[in-house]
Amino acid sequence: MAETPVRTGIAGLILAGGEGTRMNRQDKGLVVLRGEPMVAHVARRLAPQVSRLIISANRHEDRYAAYGDVVRDGEADLGAWQGPLLGIAAGLAAARQDAWLVVVPCDTPFLPLDLAGRLVGAAESAAAPMAYAAAGGQRHSACMALRTSLLPDLLEYLRAGDRKVGLWQARAGAVEARFDDAPDAFMNVNTPEELAAAERYASQ
Repeated sequence: MAETPVRTGIAGLILAGGEGTRMNRQDKGLVVLRGEPMVAHVARRLAPQVSRLIISANRHEDRYAAYGDVVRDGEADLGAWQGPLLGIAAGLAAARQDAWLVVVPCDTPFLPLDLAGRLVGAAESAAAPMAYAAAGGQRHSACMALRTSLLPDLLEYLRAGDRKVGLWQARAGAVEARFDDAPDAFMNVNTPEELAAAERYASQ
């Protein structure tokens, strides 16, 4: 799959603020895959597609700083460890000068090399403020491109007590971007068993 040229005005955000409950509470972005932290694999794929990288993290900020500008989750009044939307809010706040933010989780090490262009293209073609990835009939809500102007709407949603990603995407008018040509690119590594499977996949 060919890498698409980076467009100015598109920042990238890697979500690394989870508790890793299914990975024995390890910091998933720092779990080693093929000799490197998973965040290194994600950053290497996303960085050439965006103008800069931001990483949302709640711990080990010094280690994540090797891969991008680190921000902590969300607004002070919203608390921590409350899901990916808090990290996205922090990323949107840090990327205000950019038109778009492309968001990916730290546990998807095989992302498409043209992810950013296709997500933003799908949103722009539909005149929508957001697009999320879908492949092989499965929705990958945490892989998305969204306009940074959505920050006030997201904060309003969060302050109302809601945390569901798909519900907010529907409310904001998100559209689907199809990646049926690359279903394995969205392989998640949430458990030790999935890490073993990713090791096998990467060695092929």
